[in-house]
Amino acid sequence: MDILTFDQAGDLLDELAEEFPPEFYEDLNGGISLLPEAMPDPDYPEENLFIMGEYCNDQMGRYINLYYGSFLALAQQEHWTREDWEDELYDTLAHEFTHHIEGLAGERGLEIKDAAFLEQYKKK
Repeated sequence: MDILTFDQAGDLLDELAEEFPPEFYEDLNGGISLLPEAMPDPDYPEENLFIMGEYCNDQMGRYINLYYGSFLALAQQEHWTREDWEDELYDTLAHEFTHHIEGLAGERGLEIKDAAFLEQYKKK
């Protein structure tokens, strides 16, 4: 198991963010933030489900938040390696960038797909 500190995860996130093309950052005026807290999913209080990241478009602008505490909780539960950290951070960032790009285009495909996934999860 490899537990990254907040600073190590932030450094890794910075490296991964550089892999995305500049066009992905268009109108992302609030940038990308790694926040220290965990974000348990409020729709599933009895379960160990966490919100890993979110794309925000509000009065503060357009920005992406990733939650270190959520990543840490899963890393501890699932005994992550450094490669797992890289994969999860990258996949979450790519997911949130997709929300951003779709939002700029007035599309909601990923939002609909996310809702369908959660609906399927509820049925289990």
